[in-house]
Amino acid sequence: MDKDTSFKRRLSAIVAADIAGYSRLMGQDEAATVRDLKGHQAVILPLVSRHGGRIIDTAGDGLLAEFPSVIGATACAAEVQRVMAARNEEVPEHRRMLFRIGINLGDVIHDETRIYGDGINVAARLEGLAEPGGVLVSQAVHDQVRDRLDLAFEDLGERELKNIARPVRVYRLRTSAEARAPSVPGASLPLPDKPSIAVLPFTNMSGDPEQGHFADGIAEDILTGLARLRWLFVIARNSSFTCKGRHVDVRQVGRELGVRYVLEGSVRRGGNRIRVTGQLIEAETGAHLWAERYDRALNDVFAIQDEITDSVIGCIQPQVYAAEHERLKRKPPQRLDAWESVVRGMFLYSQHSDASTKEALAMLDRAVELDPGYAQAHGLRAVCLAWRAFQGWENRDIAFTRAAEGADRAVACDPGEPWAHLARGFIGIANRHDSEAVGAFGRAIDASPNFAYAHGLLGAAHALGGRPDPAIECIDRGVRLSPRDIFGEEYQLYYAFTHFQAGRYSEAASAAQLAIQQRPEHPVLYIMAAASYGLAGEIAKATRAIAQLSNLVPGVSAVDLEENFLYCRQEDRSRLARGLRAGGLAS
Repeated sequence: MDKDTSFKRRLSAIVAADIAGYSRLMGQDEAATVRDLKGHQAVILPLVSRHGGRIIDTAGDGLLAEFPSVIGATACAAEVQRVMAARNEEVPEHRRMLFRIGINLGDVIHDETRIYGDGINVAARLEGLAEPGGVLVSQAVHDQVRDRLDLAFEDLGERELKNIARPVRVYRLRTSAEARAPSVPGASLPLPDKPSIAVLPFTNMSGDPEQGHFADGIAEDILTGLARLRWLFVIARNSSFTCKGRHVDVRQVGRELGVRYVLEGSVRRGGNRIRVTGQLIEAETGAHLWAERYDRALNDVFAIQDEITDSVIGCIQPQVYAAEHERLKRKPPQRLDAWESVVRGMFLYSQHSDASTKEALAMLDRAVELDPGYAQAHGLRAVCLAWRAFQGWENRDIAFTRAAEGADRAVACDPGEPWAHLARGFIGIANRHDSEAVGAFGRAIDASPNFAYAHGLLGAAHALGGRPDPAIECIDRGVRLSPRDIFGEEYQLYYAFTHFQAGRYSEAASAAQLAIQQRPEHPVLYIMAAASYGLAGEIAKATRAIAQLSNLVPGVSAVDLEENFLYCRQEDRSRLARGLRAGGLAS
C-alpha cells in the first residue's frame, strides 16, 4: 500500500508507439530521416488531442500518450496507421516509416507531467511485439472496444511479456491499411478438387529461442503425417513455413496457398511443463472447427512430440470430414462429384441407422459410377454393406458376398487405401476369420497410422477373437487419437465386445448402454446389453433390452445368434446365447 499521498492514481488507456527500423533509417541518411520524422509528427501528433488524449513523451522516434477513454486511444491508433499508410504510398519501400503501436488499459501513478506504473510497461512491451504498421492491444482494451468500434481483431493468445509477472492475452488490430496492403505476389490459387490444408509454423511463446526447434518439430511432424492421407491435399513445408515469424490473416493464407483449411498453433514452456495448442480454421470464413490444448511434463521431448502429433492428426481427420459434409449438404445429390459423394456417404454411414446407411449406399454407388477406380468409395461401400448385414438389415449371404467383391475391387484399385483394408477386415469379422480380420485392420493402420477408426476396429477384432487385453489397448488408442470421432458410439460397442468376452458383464452392459444412448436404433447394441445384463443377474434390464431388440429385428432368436454371431470362439457365442435366454429371448 502506498504511504506517500503526493502520488495519485487513475485508470488510463496508454498508447506506446515507435518507428520500426528507425536506427537503420538514420544510418542510411540522418538528415532525410529527421526531416521525414518531423513531417510525419506534424500530422500524427495532433491526432492525439483530437481523440481526447495528451502526449506524455516524444523522445526520439517514440511516442507515449495517455487517454481517459480506451475507445479514444484505439480509434487514435487506428487513424494513425491509416494516415501513415496513405503517406507511405508514394515513398520508396526502403525509406518508409512504419509505426508499431501497443495499447493497454491500466492503473497508473501520475503527477502534473508524468505517469508511471506497469500499465505503461505493458503498452511498451506490446509495442515491441507489434509488426511494422500494426497495433497490438491487451485483453483489457479489447474487451472495452470490441463492440463499440467498427474494427476487427485477431486473438493471438496469451504472451509472456518481459518483466511482467503474468501472461497477457494479446489481440491484433486488423486495420484498413492491412486490408489495402498488397498480398504476396501472385493471384489467388484455385482450390484443389479435394480437401486442402496448410500447416503453419507453430508460434514459440516461451521467450526461449530453443523452444522454437520444438515448435517447428511439432508442425513438421503434423504436416508429414497429414501428407500420408491420400484424400487430403497438403501444402508443402517450404510454402507454409514462409509465414514463420509474422502475423498472418488466415483468410489471406487460404487464398494465397489455395487451401480450404489452415492449422495453426503455439508452444509455451514453463519450468518442466510444456503447453501446446492447436486450432483448425476454415480459411474462407475464419471459423474455428477444432481446438485443443495439451499440457505435458517435459520428460521426453521426442515422446511428447510424437504423442501430440498423433493426437492432432487423429482429431483433424473427422473434423475435416464433418466440415466438408456441412459445406456440401445443401448441394443437390445429382450435382455432387465423386469425392463429394464419398463425403456425403461417409457422414450417412456414420449415422448407422437403417435409412442413413441405405442412403449412404446410393451415394457411394454414384461415386464409383463417376470414378470406377475410386478405391475409398469401393472400400466404404463394402464396409457399409457389411455393417447393414451385421445389424440384420440385409440378407447376410448376399450382402457379405457383395461386400467381399467390393473389398477386392478396392484393394485392386489402390493397395495403399486404408478403407480398402478396412473392408477386408469387415469381411474377416463376418466370416469369423480371426487372422484375416486382424491382418487387414493392421494393414489399414500401416497405411494411415493415425486412423482412429482402424485402431478401434483392430480392438474389436481382438475382442471377437478372444484377446481382451490387446483389444482394450487398441480401442483406447482409437479414442485417444480422436476423442470426438464421428464413430464414437462404435468404440463403446467394441468395449462391450471386449468386456463381455473377458467376463466383465457389468462393464459390458454399461458400455452397450452408453452406445444405445447415442444410437438407439442399433440391434447389435441391444444384443450385447441384454446378454451382459442376463449373465450379470440383472434380469429385468435384460428383458427390457430384449423387448427393444425384438422390435428392431422381429423373429430374432438365441439359436440364430449362437450360430451366427461375430465371436470366433463357440464358447463365447454360447455364453452370449445363455445371457439372452436368461432375459427371455426365445430359442
